[in-house]
Amino acid sequence: MTKDPFLLCGTHAVDAEPVRLSAGLLSADFVNGNLRTIRHGGIEVLRAIAYIVRDRDWGTYELALEDLVIEQSDDSFSVRYSARCEGPGGSRLGFGAKIEGDADGRLSFDVSALPESDFETNRCGFCILHPIAGLAGSAVKVEHTDGSVMDTKLPLLIDPWQPFKDMRAITHQVRPGVRAECRMEGDTFEMEDQRNWSDASYKTYVRPLALPWPYVLPVGQPMRQTITLRITGDSQVTAATTGAEPVRIEPGETGAKLPDVGAVIYPEDVEAALHELPLLSELGPQQLLLHYDPTRGHGLDALRAHAELAAGFPAKTTLECVVACAGDLDIELSDIAEMARRAGLRFDAIAVSPSVDRQSTPPGSVWPACPPLEDVYAAARRAFPGIRLGGGMFSYFTELNRKRVPAGLLDFVTHCTCPIVHAADDLSVMQSLEALPFITQSTRAIYGAKPYRIGPSTIAMRQNPYGGATKENFRGQRIAMANLDPRHAGLFAAAWTIGYAARVAPAGLEMLTLSSFTGPFGVLAAASESAEEGTPRPIFHAVQGLAALAGHAHIAAGVSDDRVAALAGRSPTGAVTAWLANITADDVPVDASALVRGAAAPVTIWDGAGARRLDPGAASGRLTMPAYAIARIG
Repeated sequence: MTKDPFLLCGTHAVDAEPVRLSAGLLSADFVNGNLRTIRHGGIEVLRAIAYIVRDRDWGTYELALEDLVIEQSDDSFSVRYSARCEGPGGSRLGFGAKIEGDADGRLSFDVSALPESDFETNRCGFCILHPIAGLAGSAVKVEHTDGSVMDTKLPLLIDPWQPFKDMRAITHQVRPGVRAECRMEGDTFEMEDQRNWSDASYKTYVRPLALPWPYVLPVGQPMRQTITLRITGDSQVTAATTGAEPVRIEPGETGAKLPDVGAVIYPEDVEAALHELPLLSELGPQQLLLHYDPTRGHGLDALRAHAELAAGFPAKTTLECVVACAGDLDIELSDIAEMARRAGLRFDAIAVSPSVDRQSTPPGSVWPACPPLEDVYAAARRAFPGIRLGGGMFSYFTELNRKRVPAGLLDFVTHCTCPIVHAADDLSVMQSLEALPFITQSTRAIYGAKPYRIGPSTIAMRQNPYGGATKENFRGQRIAMANLDPRHAGLFAAAWTIGYAARVAPAGLEMLTLSSFTGPFGVLAAASESAEEGTPRPIFHAVQGLAALAGHAHIAAGVSDDRVAALAGRSPTGAVTAWLANITADDVPVDASALVRGAAAPVTIWDGAGARRLDPGAASGRLTMPAYAIARIG
């Protein structure tokens, strides 16, 4: 086992250690100037209260804290600090913050900001995150800026737009007899359903999206905002404790077959893939997703490269085809079909999506010009007769939710997700797994039993629908909207991958793609890593395990708490195989004896330093999983 941050997360940099603030039953973690995991009596009340400054591409500025003072007593705590951030051209924004908490259930976070020059931003102010676990679909009371109050519910299925606008306060039940009111002052707030982006939260944020952005904060014009949380009701409760008991894995009902596993292939990565065909066979994906984008210069050579790889690896193939929509659709798509014929590329399916639909259209914005999707799909049918046709979004569920495609014209629908749209710390990335069942349930509510594919979904962002480009990450940091993420090379990605598959398994997907084979999103080490180039990264073993489960009957595997994710399948011969992932940075004891029914099932665990078989004492399904470890039972 290992605690080496590089083996775990692909970087020697570590997330900032939180400072636990507590006053009676109230507690919160102070991290990088903001509050996380705000609890009362051990129950999460708010996921975060954060003061956020965004750039014109919706990237988040890193704040430099100064003059930090933290004071705590048994019944209160307080935090004071100043901070500043620098924008392009030397523009600067400074502010002072004060946080106070009291054992009577009151918490306040106050910030006064002062632009030291004209400062351009897409957003500057507070974001409040309500958790989704236990709250999705529950009753809330919303007070508006005009003083009116309405009793309503948080959306259960994912709302494509803002469920609440012009907000001044929102109140929800923490537990029977205890309520929490969050009041926002200093500007107009509204809420968006962040599950759209696979965030595990509802986000209440400052400045309505219908107003223009980016906008400029004038030099010398002060701004003050205050968030006040007040928890009222019966406080006769003992704070809950977690982490001591083993996570129990319980088998449930047997469901649909587990999906094919795909690997996305980009033209520039084909040559490296051809050199590693034995490892591709060992990985065992059922499908290759061949990316093709004429707006990025892909043409006959790209299709020839794909044809060479498809000839060398016997798997089903899908052409992920971006449609430029620059002229006559029949001409554009028939030209691609003709080039594919000349290249010798045959594929089993094609997924098409207009290039412009990779860019998000936020609320209040004008939709960009695009041919009707009915016309795009009809032209694709004519150009590729007899080939299964898919559509949806090559970006994220957000865009699919906001621009509903005419699925009746398609053989399957598809979309991707990315966990670092809004935040890139380890906790937020793993928490994004909580949102995936809501994404699949919402997709099924819209598109019914239509065959459904997800991916490629990776930690790093392959494209940025919300700005001009993805963020460069030359130093291997944890950066939102970055095109590279160091954790992809570490054990973290393996745990995230198993967790992802476990969360979407009940949806009965046709295909799931969570990596490429080579390249920055691949399962093999790159030349820049400490491992020898071309050696399997930890994610290799996770994807290999998922591919081996494809076609097995899904066995619902209940977990007693969310520190561990579990995916189980039964083969046609009746053999049960389960994959477990510790999605925390701590050692976690696990009891999977009910899953294996006490049988002497072999256990292999990957803990960052390679694979190891556990001793006979673990044969009955009881084991301790180190940080971000994955394990195969059976």
